Parts: sequence; C-alpha cells; structure tokens
Amino acid sequence: MMPGNLYIVATPIGNLEDMTFRAVRVLKEADLIAAEDTRHSRKLLSHYSITTQLTSYYDHNQAIKGERILTALREGRNVALVSDAGTPCISDPGYQLVRDAIAEGIRVVPVPGPNAAIAALSVSGLPTSSFTFAGFPPVKEGKRRTFLASLATAIGTVILYEAPHRVVDTLSDIDTVMGNRQVVVMRELTKIYEESLSGTAISAREQMLAGRERGEVVILISPAAEDGQASNRPDPDEQLKAALDKGHTVKEATALVAAATGLPRRELYARALLLRDQR
Repeated sequence: MMPGNLYIVATPIGNLEDMTFRAVRVLKEADLIAAEDTRHSRKLLSHYSITTQLTSYYDHNQAIKGERILTALREGRNVALVSDAGTPCISDPGYQLVRDAIAEGIRVVPVPGPNAAIAALSVSGLPTSSFTFAGFPPVKEGKRRTFLASLATAIGTVILYEAPHRVVDTLSDIDTVMGNRQVVVMRELTKIYEESLSGTAISAREQMLAGRERGEVVILISPAAEDGQASNRPDPDEQLKAALDKGHTVKEATALVAAATGLPRRELYARALLLRDQR
C-alpha cells in the first residue's frame, strides 16, 4: 500500500478572505485534518463548509498524536496539518511530524499562504533583501537579553514574534542590548484593529504603553549596518575595562560583555585576561 501525503496547509492569520482556493480544496479532500486547536479551526472549517474529520496536534500531545498521524499516513490516508494561524511549523507545532514523515519516505506537500513574519516585512519599509527570523524571544529577562545579543550582528532585518503582554519589556531590552535602531511593531495583522508603530525601540515602547494589549505581535529591527550601530556601540575592550574596574572577575566581565555584544566568549576572555594583566 502506498502511503498517503502529508499536506502543510497555511491558513489566514486574521482575515478569512486570505484562504486560498487550493487550501480549501486540500482540506475538503483530505482524510484527516490535524489542528493545533480544534475549537479554533472548526470556525474556519465551518466558514468554508469543510466537514473533514478533525484531530488535535499541539506541543503537549505531539508525541502521541504524531504517531497516530503517521499510522494514518502509512495506511494510505492523506492528512492536512494546520496551525491556529499562518503557516504550520513556523513557530508552531509540526517540525517533528514533518521530520518523521520524511524519514519514512512519506511525501510532504506545502500548500503556501499567509505568514505573519513575511506579511509584516513586506510593508515595514525595512530592508528585505535578507532577513533573520528568530521566533519568540525567551521569557526571562537574562535569557532574552542574551538571545537579543546573539542577533545584534545578524545580517539583514531581524524579525521576532512576541506575546502582547511581553512586548514592552522586549522593546526595552532591544534598546539596552542592540542600541538606537529603527524598530517596526505590528499587531493584529489583517484584522479590524491592525496597527503599525515605527520609530526607535523606546518610542515604540511608549506608544505600546499608550495602547492596549491585543493580538500576537511582530517586531522588526533594522540591520546594524543600516543605522551605523557598529561605530556607535562601545568598544569591547572599553566594556571589559569598565566591568573589571567595577570589581567583576575576568569570567564575569566576559559574560557581561558577551551578552551585550554577541561576540565569542573565548575571544573576550582572552582580551579580559590581557587587560587585567596590563592593569
């Protein structure tokens, strides 16, 4: 028996009119639809009169449900994977299922459509020739700052997703770690209250404070080269000296500067040892 196909089907990120004709057809013809949240997906399926069998597939049940979906595929059934919004597997469940299906020789078929990161980038006014999509930043401040520091020297525009109740803190950390860059914040894309804020991280933060929390958010950060950040950022040696002068050990100074600059720890540690000896 030939295995079935696994379809990765993009769905609207807000406006139901963004559903493609092909996506509707594939969902109607599939034997099973695996959805991140069946309650959410039922609204979409009902809108398009899609009556295909529905099952859940999300972060906390993907090990069990993934095997059941693979079994269905092995039996020759076609399965469509959808997320709550946008393209599955992009900061959404699905990667493991796709990986396991490919490993078994099961055909995985993309059904392209909406994606919040690409939609935001296309209207941001920031460079689009190259970009780094980094998903959701860590929740805890220390890890979030280290995460942002690792993106400080990324080539092209940096794109992040963020929950509405954490946007203000993340914008503050962007200013602290990455400096005075142009930032574009978009929320409620394709929905009634779609909003775009542009400016520095601090000015965008102030505008967010004046509004209200709603919807998932896309944050876009201009490339370092665009704003001359390399020349404006303090010299790593000066940062190491300042940390050592405050009484930090070589190891502590290295960790602090690595988090702030994204430079390799081994290189910074060697510089810190030399600076300490020179003192």
